[in-house]
Amino acid sequence: MEPFPAHPPRGEGEPHLHLPERRPRRTGVGRVLLRVAVVLLVAGCGLLTLLLVLSDTGITGFGVGALLALLPVFPVVAAILWLDRYEHEPPAQLVFAFVWGAFVATFVALVLNTSSMELIRAAGGDPDSAAVLVAPVVEETTKGLAVLLLFLFRRREFDGVVDGVVYAALAGVGFAFVENVLYLGRSFADDGATVTAVTFVVRCLFSPFAHPLFTAAIGVGIGIAASRRSRALRVLAPLAGWVVAVGLHALWNATASQGLQGFVGTYVVLQLPIFVAAVALAVAARTREGRVLRRHLAGYAQAGWITPVEARMLASLPERSRARDWAGRTLGPQARTAMRDFQELASEVAFLRDRMERGTAPAGAAEAELAGLQSMWRLRRGFLAA
Repeated sequence: MEPFPAHPPRGEGEPHLHLPERRPRRTGVGRVLLRVAVVLLVAGCGLLTLLLVLSDTGITGFGVGALLALLPVFPVVAAILWLDRYEHEPPAQLVFAFVWGAFVATFVALVLNTSSMELIRAAGGDPDSAAVLVAPVVEETTKGLAVLLLFLFRRREFDGVVDGVVYAALAGVGFAFVENVLYLGRSFADDGATVTAVTFVVRCLFSPFAHPLFTAAIGVGIGIAASRRSRALRVLAPLAGWVVAVGLHALWNATASQGLQGFVGTYVVLQLPIFVAAVALAVAARTREGRVLRRHLAGYAQAGWITPVEARMLASLPERSRARDWAGRTLGPQARTAMRDFQELASEVAFLRDRMERGTAPAGAAEAELAGLQSMWRLRRGFLAA
């Protein structure tokens, strides 16, 4: 195991920091073209999805559906981000996961699900069976692609299970939002306010976490792959997560076809316990992150980069909050910002150290760790009185 970097010798209250100047990151033509292609794909799917939903709901139905579908988005997103409090993911990547689910996954699902229903009908089968046999496979595959792309192309920001769950759940929220716009808008246009109210209760109050929960299983699998060296596990864990996601989704759709009474009964007996178990798993993963932080921050304290008091504060979410409040009251908003950045960087460095121990860290991890520790030292001056 690589030792913790030694703290540079202190002079008169200031460390002598010497680090080779970082080379600017080169953005190759291939990466630029890939980014352009992704932007065009998301924008094109978004426009086509909008046209398809509008054609089904009409302008008035679309407006009503969008307004009602937006209501559960804020509390669900807040609950997802609550899991990510030790180290917040970059906003651009969170937005990518959401819009991928809302536009790309939704558009592909609209096309393939509708096509499969027509094919089943033409073959003499029951087109409603597509909701159980086809839709879960299509939807979980396309939503899960958002997590896979982030894992492949933003590997430095992907630490483990919690990151996978956050990205996957946000893709699920985006998908559920647009799907709810469609169902709510269609019910308002075709059946009026009463049926729309029932649809709102079932989809937005009873089951706002359904799609995030399904896809979170894929996030768990990819998160395990991100934190393990075993090649077999890095293949089998995401595959197992996909199978669980598809199975949960198919089970959900099958219960929804039993009518309101059957749906409520199955919801209480089966779906609610699954949801509680998933929440417990996510909280356990975050608790593990706290243990990882405590262990590695203690090592940095022994090496002299932070004090033991700071190490204890950084490993506790309530203490982090109190420290930010203290910095703001004592030295003002800039000190609060410096404390927040200090805490975020401490989490990044500690998680990077954990990946270095596991052998899953990217190239140049040792240099990145040292640079992060030095930046933490500079940030300390922003919230400590002279």
